[in-house]
Amino acid sequence: MLLLLLSLLLAGSQAQDPRFKLYMQGSVTVQEGLCVYMPCSISYPWIGWTESTPAYGYWFKEGTDSKTDAPVATNNPNREVQTWTRDRFQLLGNPQSQSCSLVIREAKREDMGVYYFRVERGNYVHYNFRTAFSLEVTALTQEPDVYIPETLDPGRPVTVICVFNWAFEECPAPSFSWTGTALPSRGTGPTTPHFSVLSLTPRPEDHDTDLTCRVTFPRSGVSTQRTVRLSVASQQPQGTVPHAQAQKGQFLRLLCAADSQPPATLSWVLGDRVLSWSHPWDPRPLGLELPGVRAGDSGRYTCLAENRLGSQNHSLELSVQYPPENLTVLVSQANRTVLETLGNDTSLLVLEGQSLRLVCVTLSNPPATLSWARGSQTLSPSQPSDPGVLELPRVQMEHEGEFTCHAQHPLGSRHVSLSLSVHCEWGRGTGRTGINIFGHLVCIYSYLLREKLCKTDGISTVKLPET
Repeated sequence: MLLLLLSLLLAGSQAQDPRFKLYMQGSVTVQEGLCVYMPCSISYPWIGWTESTPAYGYWFKEGTDSKTDAPVATNNPNREVQTWTRDRFQLLGNPQSQSCSLVIREAKREDMGVYYFRVERGNYVHYNFRTAFSLEVTALTQEPDVYIPETLDPGRPVTVICVFNWAFEECPAPSFSWTGTALPSRGTGPTTPHFSVLSLTPRPEDHDTDLTCRVTFPRSGVSTQRTVRLSVASQQPQGTVPHAQAQKGQFLRLLCAADSQPPATLSWVLGDRVLSWSHPWDPRPLGLELPGVRAGDSGRYTCLAENRLGSQNHSLELSVQYPPENLTVLVSQANRTVLETLGNDTSLLVLEGQSLRLVCVTLSNPPATLSWARGSQTLSPSQPSDPGVLELPRVQMEHEGEFTCHAQHPLGSRHVSLSLSVHCEWGRGTGRTGINIFGHLVCIYSYLLREKLCKTDGISTVKLPET
């Protein structure tokens, strides 16, 4: 009878036991150098353990033995992990709470494969879940997004923002760098783990040059970048190159004609692209129709006439104007590394005492005038050269309320609002129970009476104007 029981237990360690269940995505794909978070939960029978019994979880790569080989991640301090996954694979979930969630940082090609999980708790629960997930690591193709006005005016400062989005706050932050002949000698502006701000004053010679934002993951050496071509308006004397303005969506027709003998070949050129052309035997003017002009149609259009005796050209500078589009707010908080992109009527929760940076971003031509308001009162900009940036070095209870970014434009104005909710940080302080309870009571009393009684480490605060 004893031999039979041992035989059944041994068989149960290999076969699937319906009392043990694991729930997670079956396959995961991550780009090389990036980070991926895999939610995972388990259930196992309440046999041989109590609530205080510690539970240990182990992630193994398929092909390794859970008894003799090292896992890729574990919460057991007495168990070594694989050297190639150390500090990159982490069991974030607590098996004691039926969680087996895993995070993989700085993914490498050699990480590809199938993985399975093992849980140990008490004398009975020692089980390998054969429901595994497969990991695929692909080439890094994600690029940062660069926000820049489509047309730049010489001598007029502009703000350029490079954003690289993350999905999980436990992922290591990359570093940002800028390259280009238009870069200022004093360097770049503020940089957070998810975006970099560049203050740029374009010059006429910067026209048609490249500006590149590069994102690098220092530990893995993997990097990605995005390059934009600068379009700086010409400073030629008035009338040298005729200017035309059109609103987005309008119909526009350009005509090109030449009187020559022999007849000339006509063509319309935008940059290095030939948009249309005509044969010499066609006596009609060459028309170029833009049924609904777009923002990308801005630029210098050149009519070129050529025959065997020579060529002539005439240019027209077209500026497509449009009101603010894609008005959003980028949020960076000191206690979080995740970059948030907020739309209209969003609620934002911030801990008292934390720093907060709000960056208002929009696309328009000509550039919209940005401003921040709290309620009905306009706020003084944190950076006069960049009124779209609002900084709160230490958020206080009196900062609660609605904040609105206004984008003023001759063709129409837009705004985006967010509701700021300030909460006290529970349990903050020395860690002694009595003081923590007192801090909790102070926070509750402060919140109910709307008094500013929560303690913030005695550091001076910056207050917004009263509304």
